[in-house]
Amino acid sequence: MQPTGTVYLVGAGPGDPDLLTVKALRLMQEADVVVYDRLISEAILQRIPDGVASIFVGKANGHHSLPQTEINELLVALARNNRCIVRLKGGDPFVFGRGSEEALHLRRHAVPFEVVPGITSAAACTAYAGVPLTHRGLSRQVHLITGHFKNDEPLDFDARRVADPEATLVIYMGLANLSRICHSLVDAGLPAFTPAMAIQDGTTSQQQRVISNLRNLPASVNAAGLQAPVLVVIGKTVSLSKELDWFNPQPEHAHVALDIGVGA
Repeated sequence: MQPTGTVYLVGAGPGDPDLLTVKALRLMQEADVVVYDRLISEAILQRIPDGVASIFVGKANGHHSLPQTEINELLVALARNNRCIVRLKGGDPFVFGRGSEEALHLRRHAVPFEVVPGITSAAACTAYAGVPLTHRGLSRQVHLITGHFKNDEPLDFDARRVADPEATLVIYMGLANLSRICHSLVDAGLPAFTPAMAIQDGTTSQQQRVISNLRNLPASVNAAGLQAPVLVVIGKTVSLSKELDWFNPQPEHAHVALDIGVGA
């Protein structure tokens, strides 16, 4: 049997290269090939040594450079000819990263793999924006949900399951459906004045924040002109963001803070 290399499904975190794990950085430096997504920041890509083959398979403006099925097949093909293949993913491979789909495909084709966890955006971007996911007396649980479905299928969002005023709700990839999501949560009983925030390019020098409330967040985000990637956080802990804001991006990319209609 032909020798087979190992595919490492590596979480790169949300953008700040200092948040790479030691193992992620080591594997990037040892790799024969790095296969990476659009959400991998330029600062992280610069950590890939010269001479290492890099293959972009990301998605931009609704267009996949490679469909997921072809990415799966690419990883298998690369493993036939290389010792160390790093599949570099933004955030964590197993949190809305399709890492499990790729792992299942590798297993079915007898390709060895390892999963290297990364810091997911829900933890990192909120921390850099001054928002704790939990806080005694404000939030006792966290819901992580996706704002869109695979293959751009219509959003199937059951707001009743997550409209809990004692929880923090974190929405990945929700920019395109933000208005519908917020209206659905209000209709499901979550108070319209619940603090809410949108974070663009979290943890990077381009980070921007829009602070508002559940009812007004879509208009606030639109007025600020935020572009993907955007993480949305809804819940009482957002109210702590002014006091807990510690991260200062470069002046030319200073964050936007819009406090609009904080009352009911």
